[in-house]
Amino acid sequence: MTQSGHRRVPFLSTRGSWYDPQSEPGGTTAMKRREFLKAIAGLGIAWPRIAIAQQSALPIVGFLSGRSLKSDAHLVVAFRQGLSEAGYVEGRNVAIEFRWADDQFDLLPGMASSLAAAKISALFAGAIDAQIKAIKSAIATTPAVFATGGDLVELGIVESINRPGGNITGVSLRASELWPKQLEVLRDLLGPEKTIGLLVNPNNVTAKIAVRDAQAAAKTIDQNIVIIDVRSVSELSSAFATLIQQRVGASLVTVDALFTNQREKIVSLASTHKVPTLYGRREFVEAGGLISYGANTNDQYRQSGVYVGRILSGAKPSNLPVQQPTKFELLINLKAANALGLTVPRTLLERADEIID
Repeated sequence: MTQSGHRRVPFLSTRGSWYDPQSEPGGTTAMKRREFLKAIAGLGIAWPRIAIAQQSALPIVGFLSGRSLKSDAHLVVAFRQGLSEAGYVEGRNVAIEFRWADDQFDLLPGMASSLAAAKISALFAGAIDAQIKAIKSAIATTPAVFATGGDLVELGIVESINRPGGNITGVSLRASELWPKQLEVLRDLLGPEKTIGLLVNPNNVTAKIAVRDAQAAAKTIDQNIVIIDVRSVSELSSAFATLIQQRVGASLVTVDALFTNQREKIVSLASTHKVPTLYGRREFVEAGGLISYGANTNDQYRQSGVYVGRILSGAKPSNLPVQQPTKFELLINLKAANALGLTVPRTLLERADEIID
């Protein structure tokens, strides 16, 4: 177990979709055009670079996400690290074309189509579970790597874990296999008599599977759970009001792009309503949430970058087994626990991979 304090990493704002150098001190005369383009590329902002990349004859990788740059800047870093491990560095021997849906998931299939039409060499797609089947249809034969929390076989995206077939492989977080452990962590924290509320986005294609697996896991340990549907940002506040009405002892937030993009709002609501909440991603705890148990998303995106690099080097997605995590991490935020009046059992602290105090 390692203990560490929480330190926020400064994030460079994009000031909207486009960066205006005249808004900075000194105006355009203080920044040469070459330096300006380099700064933009470093931020990963959606930018019409396909024409630039074609002129320089670099292979183009499409990066498609249902979330936003603000939410996922750290994951872009991890993806670039994976590309580098495979021998590809953006601007040197590969170009990356970014598309961010920013919770407007209905835009994803069209974004995927436009990238495929631009003859990209490979596509990476993350936070796309809500439209995963439509995206598969949209990209036709484009080699692709999907980062997902769902079962790609059960969803019909690949033929098998070891031999995906077709043009798509992936890196899955296997969210379905986490339910028993996540419920166990909450019971260790609060006791077995507490009802647990499960926040689910029914618009996500994996939602029915998640509910099925969570209910099955709860049944085996005689744990009472209630399902709370959240379809949009506007329903988050009412969802927590429902949790209070249902007299739940805790809540569990499923892995979903909508929730991850709104993690600060969800953490704030959980704190305001005094609802102890467990999350499937560490980013929630880093944003002030109580506790998380799940696979490391940074590693998922790093591995996705490695796979994309291997595809650029000639590997076929059909021959690249779907990667699944072998290690899961437990994070605990003692400051959040104190605010909720909770004493975290020593046995749970000893199992933690990281403690934020």
